Amino acid sequence: MINTWYNSTIKMHKCSLRGFMENNLAKIRKEKKIGQNYLVEKLGVSRQSISSIENGRCTPSLELAMDIAYLLDMPIEEIFIHENRFK
Repeated sequence: MINTWYNSTIKMHKCSLRGFMENNLAKIRKEKKIGQNYLVEKLGVSRQSISSIENGRCTPSLELAMDIAYLLDMPIEEIFIHENRFK
Protein backbone atom coordinates (compact mmCIF):
# COMPACT_ATOMS: atom_id res chain seq x y z
CA MET A 1 0.00 0.00 0.00
CA ILE A 2 2.77 2.46 0.89
CA ASN A 3 4.69 1.61 -2.30
CA THR A 4 1.61 2.30 -4.42
CA TRP A 5 1.05 5.65 -2.69
CA TYR A 6 4.73 6.57 -3.00
CA ASN A 7 4.93 5.68 -6.70
CA SER A 8 1.77 7.59 -7.64
CA THR A 9 2.88 10.61 -5.57
CA ILE A 10 6.28 10.69 -7.27
CA LYS A 11 4.76 10.35 -10.73
CA MET A 12 2.26 13.15 -10.10
CA HIS A 13 5.17 15.53 -9.52
CA LYS A 14 6.95 14.87 -12.81
CA CYS A 15 5.69 18.14 -14.15
CA SER A 16 7.48 21.45 -13.66
CA LEU A 17 5.91 24.87 -13.51
CA ARG A 18 9.31 26.37 -14.31
CA GLY A 19 10.07 27.01 -17.92
CA PHE A 20 7.71 26.48 -20.77
CA MET A 21 7.88 24.02 -23.61
CA GLU A 22 5.31 24.02 -26.36
CA ASN A 23 3.83 20.69 -27.30
CA ASN A 24 1.51 18.97 -29.75
CA LEU A 25 0.32 16.40 -27.23
CA ALA A 26 -3.42 17.16 -27.40
CA LYS A 27 -3.40 17.35 -31.20
CA ILE A 28 -1.46 14.10 -31.61
CA ARG A 29 -3.51 12.32 -28.96
CA LYS A 30 -6.74 13.31 -30.72
CA GLU A 31 -5.39 12.33 -34.17
CA LYS A 32 -4.51 8.91 -32.79
CA LYS A 33 -7.92 8.72 -31.05
CA ILE A 34 -6.30 8.26 -27.65
CA GLY A 35 -8.11 9.61 -24.62
CA GLN A 36 -6.47 11.32 -21.68
CA ASN A 37 -7.58 8.41 -19.51
CA TYR A 38 -5.38 6.02 -21.51
CA LEU A 39 -2.31 8.14 -20.74
CA VAL A 40 -3.38 8.50 -17.11
CA GLU A 41 -3.66 4.73 -16.69
CA LYS A 42 -0.46 3.85 -18.53
CA LEU A 43 1.69 6.63 -17.04
CA GLY A 44 0.32 6.55 -13.51
CA VAL A 45 -0.25 10.31 -13.38
CA SER A 46 -3.38 12.33 -12.74
CA ARG A 47 -5.68 13.58 -15.48
CA GLN A 48 -4.90 17.08 -14.25
CA SER A 49 -1.21 16.47 -14.99
CA ILE A 50 -1.96 15.45 -18.58
CA SER A 51 -4.31 18.40 -19.00
CA SER A 52 -1.71 20.81 -17.57
CA ILE A 53 0.94 19.52 -19.96
CA GLU A 54 -1.42 19.80 -22.95
CA ASN A 55 -2.43 23.33 -21.99
CA GLY A 56 1.15 24.46 -21.40
CA ARG A 57 0.67 25.10 -17.70
CA CYS A 58 3.55 22.76 -16.87
CA THR A 59 6.41 20.99 -18.60
CA PRO A 60 6.84 17.23 -18.09
CA SER A 61 10.05 15.78 -16.72
CA LEU A 62 12.32 14.19 -19.29
CA GLU A 63 11.31 10.74 -18.05
CA LEU A 64 7.60 11.50 -18.40
CA ALA A 65 8.08 13.10 -21.84
CA MET A 66 9.97 10.02 -23.02
CA ASP A 67 7.25 7.72 -21.66
CA ILE A 68 4.59 9.75 -23.48
CA ALA A 69 6.58 9.57 -26.73
CA TYR A 70 6.94 5.80 -26.31
CA LEU A 71 3.20 5.32 -25.73
CA LEU A 72 2.35 7.47 -28.75
CA ASP A 73 5.02 5.69 -30.83
CA MET A 74 6.55 8.99 -31.93
CA PRO A 75 9.88 10.77 -31.58
CA ILE A 76 9.88 12.99 -28.52
CA GLU A 77 10.80 16.05 -30.59
CA GLU A 78 7.60 15.70 -32.63
CA ILE A 79 5.51 15.97 -29.47
CA PHE A 80 7.51 18.46 -27.41
CA ILE A 81 8.96 21.54 -29.07
CA HIS A 82 12.03 23.05 -27.48
CA GLU A 83 13.42 26.12 -29.14
CA ASN A 84 17.15 25.86 -29.58
CA ARG A 85 18.65 28.80 -27.69
CA PHE A 86 22.11 28.11 -29.14
CA LYS A 87 21.44 28.75 -32.84
